[in-house]
Amino acid sequence: MHSGKRFGPIEFIMWTRRSLYILFIMSAIPTVLYYLGFTFVSFPWQPIAIMGTAVAFIVGFKNNASYSRLWEARQIYGAIINDSRSFGYILRDSLSEKNSDKVKIMFKRHYGWLTALRFQLRESRNWENMSTAQFKEYAQKYEIPERLSTLETDLKEYLSDEELHYVLSKKNRATQLVALQSKDLSEAYNKGEINDFQWSQINHQLVKFTDNQGKAERIKNFPYPRNFSSITTYLLLLFIVFVPFGLIKEFDKMGEGTVLADYTLWFNIPFSLLVTWCFHTLDSVGEASVNPFEGSPNDVPITQISRTIEIDMRDMLDETDLPAAIVAKNNIVL
Repeated sequence: MHSGKRFGPIEFIMWTRRSLYILFIMSAIPTVLYYLGFTFVSFPWQPIAIMGTAVAFIVGFKNNASYSRLWEARQIYGAIINDSRSFGYILRDSLSEKNSDKVKIMFKRHYGWLTALRFQLRESRNWENMSTAQFKEYAQKYEIPERLSTLETDLKEYLSDEELHYVLSKKNRATQLVALQSKDLSEAYNKGEINDFQWSQINHQLVKFTDNQGKAERIKNFPYPRNFSSITTYLLLLFIVFVPFGLIKEFDKMGEGTVLADYTLWFNIPFSLLVTWCFHTLDSVGEASVNPFEGSPNDVPITQISRTIEIDMRDMLDETDLPAAIVAKNNIVL
């Protein structure tokens, strides 16, 4: 997540400079051809304007859908924050007097669940964008914690060797950690350490964790529909190609009867570049937000949120050796 006031204009230009080079060439080619006498390359601008209206609608639709996915992802992790705090004090107050060791074990297992979930959500998918040149370059400004460590290393801090081996042998590690919580909870109930109401309250929190995990996995594993994504790309490409051909005659006419008669033609290059850059960048912004867990600067900061939850829950147990909060690097926090 970008935590600064805004992305600077230089950042935007550098981020899109590769497309700027291509757009400049695509604007220059028809302009040079027209200047050399190939005036037949000029197209009427009206159908291109109609195409631009269609492209604006579909790019806007994509950006709205991208923001909805991002905001839903943030709501999911907002719910995880609240549910974790509730789980912590309900579990502490229900079990501390009778089995304080189990409370500590279940707290640590919850930190393990947060860790396993964020590692699962950071796994790459072939439709994600972090492997493209502009995203890889920008990613050099910050570090993705899940790429610097391994799940096994991070889980060692929270789980016993037996549990660690068991969890790592499973496909969905986060699910198995919640299952272990449920197992311990049932044992506490059968031993009379908690009553019916307490069992129901704590179990309800575990169900919420499962629901939130499933919602996050749905966003992670179901991409923005490929048919919408593909048609947006194709229509945008057609529009970008035709814009300089449609504007060229208008700029040539602009200088008629003035001292700029032989020069206004060249205005086609910067203005076509500006128009196509606006549309292309709007599409890129939507693409940058459409996968909210991949590790881009526009994603939900699940690592920071997980650390905040751990600090809050350790504080509930009056621990003094709290882990450090995760701070932004170059205005980026993940």
